[in-house]
Amino acid sequence: MTTDIPNTAAADARELVLTRLIDVPRHQLFRCWTEPALIVQWFTPPPWKTIRAEMDVRPGGSSCITMQGPDGTEVPNLGVYLEVVPDQRLVFTDAYTSAWQPAAKPFFTCVLTFEDEGGQTRYTARARHWSAEDCAAHEKMGFH
Repeated sequence: MTTDIPNTAAADARELVLTRLIDVPRHQLFRCWTEPALIVQWFTPPPWKTIRAEMDVRPGGSSCITMQGPDGTEVPNLGVYLEVVPDQRLVFTDAYTSAWQPAAKPFFTCVLTFEDEGGQTRYTARARHWSAEDCAAHEKMGFH
């Protein structure tokens, strides 16, 4: 069961915040973000799908989550983990592609937190974008 909570106030026009109270233990939510076999099941909304996930979940480790569009076009999403606190916090960015190689066009940094609350998990996702335009585009993609 998920209880929808209105988005909290963003720090500025470049940040989107999503908060939910979810009726599962936080270690299960953390697994959904850190295990390739699980992330391919939910990461992309239809008609898109996630076809591959490679994840080295540790600070400095890289990830590549590949989505496929309805026309068959594959879109790899490269990034690097900045902070990993099992079952509590996960921070990653696409500002780097791997091994601290700068991305050509960074889009955002994501800060995920998982907190115990009354036998459930308070899940908060903060998407911090490089520009207000990127933030607006992400919101149009359905980040709310």
